[in-house]
Amino acid sequence: MISKGTILLVEDNRDDELLTLRAFQKNRIANPIKAVRDGQEALDYLFATGSYAERDKNELPVIILLDLKLPKVNGLEVLREIRSNERTRVIPVIILTTSVEDEDVIGSYARGANSYIRKPVDFTEFVEAVRTLGNYWLLLNTNPQSRI
Repeated sequence: MISKGTILLVEDNRDDELLTLRAFQKNRIANPIKAVRDGQEALDYLFATGSYAERDKNELPVIILLDLKLPKVNGLEVLREIRSNERTRVIPVIILTTSVEDEDVIGSYARGANSYIRKPVDFTEFVEAVRTLGNYWLLLNTNPQSRI
C-alpha cells in the first residue's frame, strides 16, 4: 500500500476521473486524491485562492496528474503557472491525457512536465499504467519537496 501525500488529479471528464480513482484502488494506492474539474480550479487549489482561499497553501500535493484539454484554463497554461511559481515549481507534474499530438507532447516537456502518459483506452492497460506510475512517482522517486 502506498500512502504519503495528496495527489492532485486535474481531470474534466467524470468517467476518466472515476477510471483513474478505480485504477488507484485496484493498485492499493491509498494516497488521498483531490480531483478538480478545470484548469482554473487547479490553480485555485494550488495557490489557495478563489473557493480554496481557506486551504493551507503550504500543504502541496506530492504529484499532479494533469489533463491537457481542460475548460477555463488549458493544461499547458496550468503547467506554465505551476513552473513559474517558486512554491510549486518542483512538484512532479505528470501529463495524463488522451492526446498524442506532437505539439502537446513537445509543449508539455518544454513547459516542464516530468512525464507524459497517454491514457490507454483499455482499462486493464490503464490499471497497469497507474501501477507503474504509482510505483515510480510515489515509492521510488525522491520527492524534491521533502528536501526544501
